[in-house]
Amino acid sequence: MSFHGMNIPHDSAFTHVTGKSVFIDDRESLSSEVFVGFITSKYAKGIVKNIDFSKALECEGVYAGFTSEDFYDNSWGTIVHDQPLLAKNIEHFDEPIAILACKSKEIFEEIKALVEVEVIEDKSILDLDDSIKNKEFLYTAKAFVKGDTKTSFENSKYILEGDFYSGGQEHFYLESQACVVYPLEDGAVEVHSSSQHSSEVQHVVAHSLGLPMHKVSSIVKRMGGGFGGKESQPALFATCASLVALKLNRPARVVLTKDEDMKITGKRHPTKTYYKVAFDETGKIEALEADIYSDAGAYTDVSPSILERSMFHIDGAYNLENALIKGYVCKTNYPSNTAFRGFGGPQGTFVIENIIEDIANFLNIDALEIRKLNYYKGEECTTPFGQQVINNKLPELFEKIELSSEYKKRREEINKFNAQNNGYVKGLSLSAVKFGISFTARHLNQGNALVNIHLDGTIEASTGATEMGQGVNTKILQVIAEAFSISPSKVKIMATSTQRNANTSATAASSGSDLNSAAALKACEAIKERLKNLAWQVFYTQKSNDDFLSQIDEDVTSIEFKDGFVIDEKNSKSISLLELLDIAYKNRISICEYAHYKTENLTFNKEKGFGKAFNYFTNGVAVSEVIIDEFTGEKKVLRSDIIMDLGRMINPGIDEGQVAGGFVQSLGWVSMEKLVYSNKGELLTYSPTTYKIPSIHDMPEVFNIDFIENDTTTTNVRRSKAVGEPPFLLGISVFTAIKDALKYRAKNNELVKMNSPATNENILMTLENLKA
Repeated sequence: MSFHGMNIPHDSAFTHVTGKSVFIDDRESLSSEVFVGFITSKYAKGIVKNIDFSKALECEGVYAGFTSEDFYDNSWGTIVHDQPLLAKNIEHFDEPIAILACKSKEIFEEIKALVEVEVIEDKSILDLDDSIKNKEFLYTAKAFVKGDTKTSFENSKYILEGDFYSGGQEHFYLESQACVVYPLEDGAVEVHSSSQHSSEVQHVVAHSLGLPMHKVSSIVKRMGGGFGGKESQPALFATCASLVALKLNRPARVVLTKDEDMKITGKRHPTKTYYKVAFDETGKIEALEADIYSDAGAYTDVSPSILERSMFHIDGAYNLENALIKGYVCKTNYPSNTAFRGFGGPQGTFVIENIIEDIANFLNIDALEIRKLNYYKGEECTTPFGQQVINNKLPELFEKIELSSEYKKRREEINKFNAQNNGYVKGLSLSAVKFGISFTARHLNQGNALVNIHLDGTIEASTGATEMGQGVNTKILQVIAEAFSISPSKVKIMATSTQRNANTSATAASSGSDLNSAAALKACEAIKERLKNLAWQVFYTQKSNDDFLSQIDEDVTSIEFKDGFVIDEKNSKSISLLELLDIAYKNRISICEYAHYKTENLTFNKEKGFGKAFNYFTNGVAVSEVIIDEFTGEKKVLRSDIIMDLGRMINPGIDEGQVAGGFVQSLGWVSMEKLVYSNKGELLTYSPTTYKIPSIHDMPEVFNIDFIENDTTTTNVRRSKAVGEPPFLLGISVFTAIKDALKYRAKNNELVKMNSPATNENILMTLENLKA
């Protein structure tokens, strides 16, 4: 019985649609529980001189106020401990500077204005260009060097220079940052949080409160969305709630409103890249030099790793024979920007796709021909950081989508439409993805799993993966069900808990299914080996029922698990799995197992900027067509076609959902979602009324998603490939299609200069500039 490749429903599908799924704020409040609210700064930079809680504490239902002085250690950070839990030195508008413990959220809202805060304001940096000019860098990356760019530029026929800016993006998960903390009898705490990283929550709470780690239990049942925004930042809110729980010896709850969440937490990194590209008359790229400047906001967070992934992906799907890639993390006085789906990869790939559109415009050649000339071919090519591009399916993907999308026919139709119409203009463009799968910090590429088989044949499994709606638990249970050839309904994935799975990595980098499924499979194989040895003894020896061994020196390779039985087809022997489990238990043979998995052969040397950084690459291509109203700048995506290589998919239905969701989320980033701040650094677009994410009306009118067959990916569990982040990069095709449309209205083949997002206003202003 194989469930690999079957569309098993999401393990929470029924409870989601019936409203029975329990999220953090669905947990019943205890009578002694307190609500924890945040007092935030109204300056982008300054020093807190004094905080006075006295008037607030006079109010009924207000229990206590806390500041940075109440923590054992007020500093934290995933890479560098440079961020305060509660600030004394303010580094961004709406930074948390104090907390109040109240009887309810309603009471907190009524009295929070009574907390008097005195601040000495300081000068802030609210422009990325100012940070670049003043070299306000939190991190400078080791450059990637390939070939000889200097000689290439000296000998090249054509050179283009410019800069490209991609804006930030709000995560907009449906469930805001939330946690509930319960104080335990021995001075310990049990933390239930909406987090992608149970271990980091545990570590930060313990570190900040002066507790040993074994006194902090961190539990994640599920999240109502994450997208990277719950990789590092939930630790702050969990630690503040834990402080209150311990100080008052009462359960403590933090649940931010959407407005609060958007104001306080960081976003996708805005990124500005200065580039210089050399190419010949055919559009073959001969050299690329790029300086990438990533806006980290106020603190380091995971910004160095995000910057490096931008550098890893600036080649996109295209072979650069000569490249010099530099990167800088810039400090500004905005909330600390953080992980977001794609983790810097989209910002890097965006640059090369934008450059290719400009080369095509400059040479008056269809951009698809430029891409076909430059994409990685064969398996001998290497990236700018020296990794060989193996299992390369890009040629097949390009060939298939050009035919299935009817690209050439539609290009001819668009040429005619744009020549005959004044008022509407259409564009068509393809973009591609070659996304590296692994954490670039090598030590994070590990996972562990605990698999427990019960005597009724059902299985409980625990891993370090956290479920945020993406279906990781469903994939893991499918792998386990297939391993034992039983129904997936007999497998349950437990809530992620540091009590069962310690020292885990965040569910991020598209590696959650890879690492944790591999660990679970490894545990299953250990149990199966013991059961195979036991079955051989039952089949072929006359031992008594309490004298069997867990390990024997016999060949058991012919024994298999099939449809609830353990069989040896070669000799027509069989026993039900239930009966064998009973025999194992009575012979004191373990039917439970813990396993640890690590990704092998990752050789990237950060000091040299060279080596194998990724286990493999997930590839895909997308073609998008847009129409633009020239009088308003309004655009509509008429059609998008996607083809991806996801190896041998574990669950095609879940994977297709990830592809669709990632693409539409990216569509929002490149064409709609614009963050607007005041000149004081205050976020103005902090609610659904002012910050526009895609709706059903923004979906492509025709939306085709397909996959190629690829059974050759041997480096990953069950020959599958990761899907969480790669399709996000394909949304770039919407932006390049907009640029393609605008070039039809440019005079004398003038290059279309436009930054992202391509909002209606941005499009209209670009059109006016082109027509001027």
